[in-house]
Amino acid sequence: MEAASEMRTETITLNMGPQHPSTHGVLRVILEMEGEVITKATPVMGYLHRGIEKIAENKTYHQFITLTDRLDYTSPFINNLAYVLAVEKLLDLEIPLRAQYIRVMLSEITRIQSHLIWLGTHALDIGAMSPLLYTFREREETLDMFEMVGGARMNQSYFRIGGLAGDLPDGFLEKVKAFCDLLPSRIDGYETLLTENIIWLERTKGVGVISAEEGIELGLSGPCLRGCGVKWDLRKANPYSSYDHFDFEIPTGEKGDSYDRYLVRMEEMRQSNRIVKQVLDKLPSGEINACNPKVVPPLKENVQNNVESLIIHFHLMTEGFEVPKGEAYCSVESSKGELGFYVVSDGSNKPYRIKIRTPSFVNMESLSTMTEGRMMADMVTVIGSIDICLGEIDR
Repeated sequence: MEAASEMRTETITLNMGPQHPSTHGVLRVILEMEGEVITKATPVMGYLHRGIEKIAENKTYHQFITLTDRLDYTSPFINNLAYVLAVEKLLDLEIPLRAQYIRVMLSEITRIQSHLIWLGTHALDIGAMSPLLYTFREREETLDMFEMVGGARMNQSYFRIGGLAGDLPDGFLEKVKAFCDLLPSRIDGYETLLTENIIWLERTKGVGVISAEEGIELGLSGPCLRGCGVKWDLRKANPYSSYDHFDFEIPTGEKGDSYDRYLVRMEEMRQSNRIVKQVLDKLPSGEINACNPKVVPPLKENVQNNVESLIIHFHLMTEGFEVPKGEAYCSVESSKGELGFYVVSDGSNKPYRIKIRTPSFVNMESLSTMTEGRMMADMVTVIGSIDICLGEIDR
């Protein structure tokens, strides 16, 4: 009895990551534990820092597009869009409707493939292997489409300041239509595997709960905020690139747990598919670039056949173009939440400053709130349900 009265208890400090498959990149979380219960979780970031915002100051406005691809590398088209919209705002460029519709279509296909990656890896973290095989089957279809328009399966840099790198290739729209017709049945298949699966319910329901008030205070956005029941989506609240031309719903959750975030993303894929179908039905003909030869390079076929176009192209690619002095902020609804670019111009051919508001970075602030008092096994579920990308967190 005397020995028992002298027993001393204390919390255990445990490092989870940065070399851990379930942290979705090089994320380190310092856990303070009482047995297997988390009393405090402190995320430590910066292991992937590349200084992209500083690099931008030494790149022309066109050259920086390629680096935006590599922020959230699962959503390259959406990254491109947020940046070019900010620069186009400074230039006061009017983008042709066809280019706007194509941007919307590719952004929504990007959202679908990003959610497919999330679903497959999230399920794998929790112990289900089959969904990963199925979701990557569909993702391969999206990458085939991206390769058709941009020449690469990832990091295409297809969106350009003033429009697009080129018009859609022959056969592209037919491939998109076939994919859209097939996807709903595929999503139904994922739900058959998971939505009412008892193990999935045990691992996600009531895990990682965050209230709407807490979510708003922490600055959450995207599916993490909508899972709390907050109906906030920039495509509706502040439409850009002709999103107001399309009809779609904003799915929301009720309890703000990992299961609600799962359901929200599943429905978002269906709504994105719905938008893409509307683009296919409404896609107008016409130009794909703004009429501004001082900013927009000539079409590739003109460059190959006309010396004047070749000279203009060479000048724009080597020296860039000057942007009027000023500052602009543009944000879009990425697959993970609000992605915004704040661009400051000093009148030269390179940005004076660029600051990027990445959703993964802000959403990560909720990790401690979601996990305190939970078992350590729940940390894996919560990280997956937030859907972070360390490429855009560290920048």
